[in-house]
Amino acid sequence: MKPACKLVALDMDGTLLTSEKTVLPETLEDLRFARDAGVSLACCTGRGLAELRSYLPRLPMLRYAICNSGSVVYDCREGRPLLSQDIPAALCREILSVAARFPCMPQFLTETESIVARRDVTHMADFHMGVYQSMYLEVTRQVDDMIAEGVRLGDISKINLYFPDQATRLQAHAALKSLPISLVLTEQTGLEMTAQSVTKASGLQHLAKLLGLSPAETAAVGDGENDREMLMWAGFSAAMGNARPEIQVLCDFVAPDNDHNGVGAALRRAIFVT
Repeated sequence: MKPACKLVALDMDGTLLTSEKTVLPETLEDLRFARDAGVSLACCTGRGLAELRSYLPRLPMLRYAICNSGSVVYDCREGRPLLSQDIPAALCREILSVAARFPCMPQFLTETESIVARRDVTHMADFHMGVYQSMYLEVTRQVDDMIAEGVRLGDISKINLYFPDQATRLQAHAALKSLPISLVLTEQTGLEMTAQSVTKASGLQHLAKLLGLSPAETAAVGDGENDREMLMWAGFSAAMGNARPEIQVLCDFVAPDNDHNGVGAALRRAIFVT
């Protein structure tokens, strides 16, 4: 029996990864099942490659990585980028000028690096990002001055800003929303920014085109607001049981949550959907 969906894109945090940031053994089995059925698998994540390196060796079933919320599409088997789109330097400077007006933790993602301020990475719980602190300490490049680093880098693939509370995030969102960028609320108090029209959906669309596949031959699985466009674009969409109700209602199928192998249930439904 040929699979109905030939490309499946999987969000990472809250979807493929459990609450403890691990992958369940049964999920690994279902990923192997999908790969062996001839399905191309891709993670589609807000994370950058630097934040995936500890996972990808354990997930050889994932041929592709759509990273930085669609800014980078990467062939994991061949070790090369298939797409890279940056926020232009002038816009990066505008974003950083706005960010400087608010208490926040900036993060820069380039094609290969994750960059944060040395002073922020030791107290990420203050920005509701404590669950990621050990990873950030291990994989990020830490600098003293993010503004200066942003100017030095010029173009940046993705900028994240994490705030101490949601009210401050909303104020920053209001100050940034007129800029020609893609702007999405993420995590508990985060804002993520990519180049205009760059989303997880645009990254998935690019990969599908490279593989000669139509939207009807693709599936997407996710749980968050930054998955919205991807879930709406794919021919088959599955929301995790832990997704917010407004994400679940968009989807063709609601799977169990990320701690109960929702990805496995979504994969089997996507592969053999009628």
